[in-house]
Amino acid sequence: MKKLCIALLVLIVLMCAGMGYMYFKWKKGLTTWDIMAAEKVAGLNFDRTERKLMLGGLERNLASYQELRQVELPNSLSPALLFAPLAPQETAAWARQRIELPADPGLTVPQDPNELAFYSITDLARLIRGRRVTSLQLTQLYLDRLKKYGKELECIVTLTEDLALEQARRADAEIAAGRYRGPLHGIPWGAKDLLATKGIKTSWGAVPYKDQVFDEDATVVTRLEEAGAVLVAKLTLGALAMGDVWYGGKTRNPWNLEQGSSGSSAGSAAATAAGLVGFAIGTETLGSIVSPATRCGVTGLRPTFGRVSRHGAMALSWSMDKIGPLCRSAEDCALVFNAIYGPDGRDRTILEHPFLWEPELDIRTLRIGYLKEAFESKYRNKENDQTVLATFKKLEVELIPIQLPDLPVRAMGFILSAEAAAAFDELTRSNRDDLLVRQGRGAWPDSFRRSRMVPAVEYIQANRMRTLLMERMEELMQDIDVYLVPTSARTSNLSITNLTGHPTVVLPQGFDPKGSPTSIQFVGKLMGEAAVLRVAQAYQEATDFHLRHPDLDANIASYREKQQAQDQN
Repeated sequence: MKKLCIALLVLIVLMCAGMGYMYFKWKKGLTTWDIMAAEKVAGLNFDRTERKLMLGGLERNLASYQELRQVELPNSLSPALLFAPLAPQETAAWARQRIELPADPGLTVPQDPNELAFYSITDLARLIRGRRVTSLQLTQLYLDRLKKYGKELECIVTLTEDLALEQARRADAEIAAGRYRGPLHGIPWGAKDLLATKGIKTSWGAVPYKDQVFDEDATVVTRLEEAGAVLVAKLTLGALAMGDVWYGGKTRNPWNLEQGSSGSSAGSAAATAAGLVGFAIGTETLGSIVSPATRCGVTGLRPTFGRVSRHGAMALSWSMDKIGPLCRSAEDCALVFNAIYGPDGRDRTILEHPFLWEPELDIRTLRIGYLKEAFESKYRNKENDQTVLATFKKLEVELIPIQLPDLPVRAMGFILSAEAAAAFDELTRSNRDDLLVRQGRGAWPDSFRRSRMVPAVEYIQANRMRTLLMERMEELMQDIDVYLVPTSARTSNLSITNLTGHPTVVLPQGFDPKGSPTSIQFVGKLMGEAAVLRVAQAYQEATDFHLRHPDLDANIASYREKQQAQDQN
């Protein structure tokens, strides 16, 4: 009896200690026990390791909720969500601008065909239309370069050689017969491998989907085919549109192969910079065009949200995903954008609004702002941005100082992750997320699990705050047409404009001490692609950074030497 009493006493002490510990942890913050309870309510089941991985992120989410609650939201403020009760409708025919490129008598075909690989779309189009170069010759050139350099850069998922040769021969036949479709006719291009291509694998960069094949093309793919462009490759993306690590490796920066090309439009940027395609298509939810374009030194356009149909593209965030081109120049971006924008009756978020390209527009007639405080702050590569300001001064442009709205923008970041978790709900519940290459804290598997714990009320409240942000940005853009942003400075611009949907052009404006490109951003009004591209074009007409390209053979040789030295050590 005495032993039984002692055992009961020990048990009671242990229970009290356990309860005391749990109370202490409860007072201190979230615990894995809290996650277990939430899992039960949500009908989920994570393991102990996954719960521990989630804790830090859930604490940050909680801090975000608290920060958002500090801003008073009137009852009349609705969330930035659009309910569309009507089924998708076929749209009536609408006019797309036909862009005619002026002749350039001084344009010649280089003796070294590899130099041709770095020509702009505008120059390639003139050569093709003048039948000084055939689409088949150009396509074979790019296919050869893809085979030679693609493996080193790890930027190709699938080479679409048979399709490309067929499309090139058709383009040459049509041009010879006088049926010229426009500036993209016969130009080889590459697609980020989250765009569906009929009968060709579309891997989304991730092991669980690496063998999937769709039975239709994405709208963007269809429109480029209608424009006469030639698809030569499906290009890499970070798995499920995060970073530059995909199931086959890590896509490299052609300027410095020790660096990744950034993401998630990693292959699109790398292949364009390396002269493996005439242009490429990428996507952005939160930096996936801006970041790799910066790293690889190409020009990228992230259009206004609702401008380019996402039908047939992998969904990550239905309220933030955008599709745009990565090219050698702003003018090239205008040509590609003109071919792909507009309603298709499939993506119900697309708005019908004309794009009128005016390459001769005097930019002094536009009101151009700049983030004065950001340009004056201390940050890496600041001197490159100062030369940008000096260039606009030479162009007789009076820059207007502006400030971005002061709202808890970063705290709204879980809008994206919550939508992404919904997009890949089955992947999480089936535990097939274990197949993804990246598994650490902040990787998609962890993010998807944490996002299951975002309360619906907080998601809606964040979208109400987003409405407020959109209203503040609209007030700001009443006074300007375009504004300049230093990419290297710490600002909230990338988060703001991806939440509000404003168009951005990013382009090279110099190099860092290690020889890698740096960039500047131009942001325009909603639906203001024509103005922001024209300002970017004017800057490029006054500089030559967009004309420079990496010495691939030398850079690859250097990378191999360093790898061999590391292996020997």
